[in-house]
Amino acid sequence: MTLNGWMQIALYCAIVLAFVRPLGAYMARVFNGERTFLSPVLAPVERGLYRVSGIDSAQEQTWLGYAGAMIVFNVAGFVLLYAVLRLQAVLPLNPTDQAAVAPDLAFNTATSFVTNTNWQSYGGETTLSYLSQMLGLTHQNFVSAASGMAVAVALIRGFARASTRTLGSFWVDMTRATLYVLLPLCMVFALVLVSQGMPQTLSASVEATTLEGARQTIAVGPVASQVAIKMLGTNGGGFFNANAAHPFENPTALSNLLQMVAIFAIGAALTNVFGRMVGDERQGWAILAAMGVLFLAGVAVTYWAEAEAHGVLANLGLSGGNMEGKEVRFGIPASALFAVITTAASCGAVNAMHDSFTALGGLVPLLNMQLGEVIIGGVGAGLYGMLVFVVVAIFVAGLMVGRTPEYLGKKIEAREVKMAMLGILCLPLMMLGFTALATVVPAGLAGPANAGPHGFSEILYAYTSAAANNGSAFGGLTANTLFYNTTLAIGMLVGRFFVKIPVLAIAGSLAAKKRLPASAGTFPTHGGLFVGLLVGVVLIIGGLTFFPSLALGPVVEHLAGAAGQTFATGG
Repeated sequence: MTLNGWMQIALYCAIVLAFVRPLGAYMARVFNGERTFLSPVLAPVERGLYRVSGIDSAQEQTWLGYAGAMIVFNVAGFVLLYAVLRLQAVLPLNPTDQAAVAPDLAFNTATSFVTNTNWQSYGGETTLSYLSQMLGLTHQNFVSAASGMAVAVALIRGFARASTRTLGSFWVDMTRATLYVLLPLCMVFALVLVSQGMPQTLSASVEATTLEGARQTIAVGPVASQVAIKMLGTNGGGFFNANAAHPFENPTALSNLLQMVAIFAIGAALTNVFGRMVGDERQGWAILAAMGVLFLAGVAVTYWAEAEAHGVLANLGLSGGNMEGKEVRFGIPASALFAVITTAASCGAVNAMHDSFTALGGLVPLLNMQLGEVIIGGVGAGLYGMLVFVVVAIFVAGLMVGRTPEYLGKKIEAREVKMAMLGILCLPLMMLGFTALATVVPAGLAGPANAGPHGFSEILYAYTSAAANNGSAFGGLTANTLFYNTTLAIGMLVGRFFVKIPVLAIAGSLAAKKRLPASAGTFPTHGGLFVGLLVGVVLIIGGLTFFPSLALGPVVEHLAGAAGQTFATGG
């Protein structure tokens, strides 16, 4: 580890924190329906969209109506994307003549992008047409991210409102998230990425002559527009198979820094939106502080694990750290930081191959996802995921002192706790259940490229990534099979919607309650004690649930490596 590496990490954290209040203030105005500096241009567009779609923007929905609208919208998006993938061979904007995507792969991919997971069992430049990339994937990158933001805002209203049955309108929240937040940011960001050398063209692949005189076909396409929303929307699906390690998808050190900032920007700012909408910014800062503690701990462990010689590297006398699977342009600090960021958020973009990390270096990205990706998390999903843990933490605090749990003047009762636990427990059911299945059936065992604990980690990582709606992978797993395409898709669907629906149920229950005034016995939820309690609850639930599986994978691999044992490909 070096001073330069820590300075890079500190600079990144400072930039993200600088965005929190201004971006949070802007988004709070957007979701409150207040005028912004973009309103003169975008308000007429917004009203036109409502007229065309027959939406009454003044009509709010109950939690059931909100959830129903969300499900209908996502089902329609799935059908559209599946059709585009299956018919891409006969659709326009296919200059490289890509064939139709196979049914099981199309099912997996449509599910992946509708759920904001962007798991890719394919190579983008060798599988999809430009129309599929733009109309299919990029479109879903916007609306799946907007859908997550809408659910987060609905939950915030549940805490902020009192004695009401409505949470707002899903159609209005999703439209505003897309129109006022995602589109403007992405337009600016895409232009910045183009300035760094990222392609944005509808031309076919270009031919180049190498120094040896050979002819090489280089894939290009509308890359910058997709990268902008894949980062800002925490989607992560790469235009190229190598994702953000590809020089056309991440050309410079500046583009690498800006992409990392983009992953956290909206998710971190949503904590400030929460504080503003409930009338106390300190509440948002407390939640962000809990996220920050978990994030910095993960960065420290990963950077240490990759930069220092451990196990086999130490036995071989290699003191320079682990550079396998990393871009020389970014080195160990930026690679370790990127890995923690992308798995703390539900992004899944990668600038290094996580499969090549050390055992402990790979454990942290895996654990980040297993905790529910509540460390900033996906846009919207990170905030509502952490607020689910807040409900549990407040309930635990109430049990400890023998007082009815309260948060922001709302009593936390049996219904909220049951819904919170339903949202939390569906994730390990998918992650561990499918991992167990894949390790005993031939179709599952055919996937990992490595034997022993590392092969187990490849399987565990895949199902963890799917259920957490992350999309990154240990690259050693061959997942483009009927078994993996189907089971991973099921994990994505459950991980997305079996969390969203309980969250909306919590929001509806809270919105209907009266607000109680604070008293001398009210537990303050904006200080260090609450932050520590929240971090403890997240770690205890994650530790009790996932430590046995981590012990079978990364922990055993680390101990075996210290003894000189490796698990090479085909071993």
